[in-house]
Amino acid sequence: MRILLVEDTHDVGEAVCRRFQSAGHTVDWQTNGAHAAEILEFTEYDLVILDVMLPGLDGFSVLKGLRSAKRDVPVLVLTARSEIDDRVGALDLGADDYLVKPFDFRELEARARVLMRRRNSGHATNILNFGDVSLDRANRSVKVGKREVQLKRREITLLEILASRPGKVFSKEELLDQLFGFEQSAGPNAVELYVGRLRKKLEGAAARIVTVRGLGYQLVADDNG
Repeated sequence: MRILLVEDTHDVGEAVCRRFQSAGHTVDWQTNGAHAAEILEFTEYDLVILDVMLPGLDGFSVLKGLRSAKRDVPVLVLTARSEIDDRVGALDLGADDYLVKPFDFRELEARARVLMRRRNSGHATNILNFGDVSLDRANRSVKVGKREVQLKRREITLLEILASRPGKVFSKEELLDQLFGFEQSAGPNAVELYVGRLRKKLEGAAARIVTVRGLGYQLVADDNG
């Protein structure tokens, strides 16, 4: 999934990026609130992790602008302010959740998973099931029936995108945006490469990735599986 992190403390930003990238997510990191607000005008994200105290434009102003533009991307606010008024203010402006600094990275990851699964599938658990394919989003593991399938992080992310909305046709451009960030150069052939690898590893499953000519890819149940 694609995440925008807006955090101007470099050691915190680097650590958050590492944690989410190691789980297979694509993370775009901005340290300036005004720059983040500009990016949000034309880029779709599955989650925004937003600090409050930022140069250029504070986090509350970024959040207010996002909601005024009717953008419904989940926003997790990070704040060093523990006062109840600040937390209530963030929620009233449209934040979906907040976390007070300093925080445990395991809690940040758990809260992020909750928001992203609500956004993408409405599921109440971390387990995505389709056909006989099961994906555990918490520990990033995949099974076909009882057989564990070893997938690399972008392969898991690709499966997560497709399985979160089975039957939906995702264009190459949509998949490219979610698999790679601004700092990573990749063309449409990269999507074909990862789709091919994932298909091979899911051979024999009761779910398969179908190419919809001229449109993209979708995950469908295999009636013969």
